[in-house]
Amino acid sequence: MLYIVPTPIGNLEDMTFRAINVLKQVDIILAEDTRTSAPLLKHFGIDKKVFAHHQHNEHKAVQEIIRLLKEGNQIALISDAGTPAISDPGFLLVRETIKEGLDVQCLPGATAFVPALVNSGLPNDRFCFEGFLPVKKGRQTRLKSLAEEKRTMIFYESPHRILKTIDEFIQIFGPERQASISREISKMYEETVRGTLEEIKQHFETNPIKGEFVCCVAGHE
Repeated sequence: MLYIVPTPIGNLEDMTFRAINVLKQVDIILAEDTRTSAPLLKHFGIDKKVFAHHQHNEHKAVQEIIRLLKEGNQIALISDAGTPAISDPGFLLVRETIKEGLDVQCLPGATAFVPALVNSGLPNDRFCFEGFLPVKKGRQTRLKSLAEEKRTMIFYESPHRILKTIDEFIQIFGPERQASISREISKMYEETVRGTLEEIKQHFETNPIKGEFVCCVAGHE
């Protein structure tokens, strides 16, 4: 069995009892970054073999993991924070495991965009999740394809690109488009800024830019 196990996105109290139990029971844990996961595993008294599984070795490692699963090993996949395979490594492994007729189980748990969307006050009956925009090639094409999108749009962004991304949102969606940007979700300095894109831009030009960002942008009316 391959278990996909969500981990907290900031607050260790968000770890579920089931996630702890699964991580204690499996034979092997695959972690996006073993250094990041080590304090989490230690905190919950989890002492298992941990191997790195990230975007740079994912393609090479998949067949070896499939072999271990076929030998009867129980394996859990965790990412640095949140649910694996959502803007994180994991999709390839899940797909190949299913192709081989092996069992996959994804535990419910933390995912950054859900609290950001609910907290935004923007319509959430229908939405589209875009994750991280391409860094260079295809970035403008992706944004332009969303110009007429009527559903609330959700993006992930890093602190060093957030101002550039807000500028691009203004160019494509207009300065008066309603939006909500959350950072440091579940952490001590959690912040959500709501308003027009122009208002949000002014806020982040004069306030600290730290942590990972979730941007929710209202759809075209």
